[in-house]
Amino acid sequence: MLPEQAEHQLPADPQHEGAPPSDAPDAPAAPPADAAIARLYGEPLTRLPTDLYIPPDALEVFLDAFEGPLDLLLYLIRKQNFNILDIPMAQVTLQYLKYVEQIRQHNLELAAEYLLMAAMLIEIKSRMLLPKRHDELVEDVGDPRAELVRRLLEYEQIKVAAVNLGGVPQEGRDFVRPQLFVEQGLAPNLPDVDPWDLQRAWLDVVRRAKLTQHHRIGRQELSVREHMSAILRTLQSQRFVEFSELFAGQHTVPIVVVHFIAMLELAKETLIEITQAEPFAPIYVRLAYSPA
Repeated sequence: MLPEQAEHQLPADPQHEGAPPSDAPDAPAAPPADAAIARLYGEPLTRLPTDLYIPPDALEVFLDAFEGPLDLLLYLIRKQNFNILDIPMAQVTLQYLKYVEQIRQHNLELAAEYLLMAAMLIEIKSRMLLPKRHDELVEDVGDPRAELVRRLLEYEQIKVAAVNLGGVPQEGRDFVRPQLFVEQGLAPNLPDVDPWDLQRAWLDVVRRAKLTQHHRIGRQELSVREHMSAILRTLQSQRFVEFSELFAGQHTVPIVVVHFIAMLELAKETLIEITQAEPFAPIYVRLAYSPA
């Protein structure tokens, strides 16, 4: 009914004719006759079309309450407190087929995977109804429900783990990371110099200076014969002299090298003997023994 038709059908109120205004609140004003009830492609629609047809099942909503056949089976078992290790196949199969029939009437594609599980339940039920054969040639396959029970237990574990994982706080769902905008100035912010940084810079300068410095090499004349005589004089006053004591007083590397060469020459000429009591023991030097 349009607003202008409603105004003609309302009875006249005698209190409003010539009566003073009362304290009662005013009634809401009626919408204007040209008010749009909807917009179609951006254009206002002031009245419903007369030839509009709405199918009966246009607004029918089917909620998929289960995530699959295993979820439905687990729901039926847990709802009636059945032992999952001893499933009553007759009752569970009957309830399962009723639900699948409801799905098939509304959504045949969704019912395909449920029909596959229904066929499996019927097969298990039929195998349980068959009498057991006591034949040694026929191998006992065990309980036909064992594979189904294993799949249900694995699915329940995964479902519980998914629920626990979903309870973990997630960014964007349970919390939002705060964002802080910092206005940067035009003046550069130079870092402070640490004393350790200054020390490393100085050591680097010293290292490069050593690589470029010059060395002056001087010539020094050293006599091997003189050092051989000095070693023999030292050994004549002592019976055994430790190897390191022979180099006492020799300060520079060239002198130590010549002194060592002199000792090797004496050993080569069998004038001295170099001995050691045991492995890793101190090394001693003595004059060679010469029979009288």
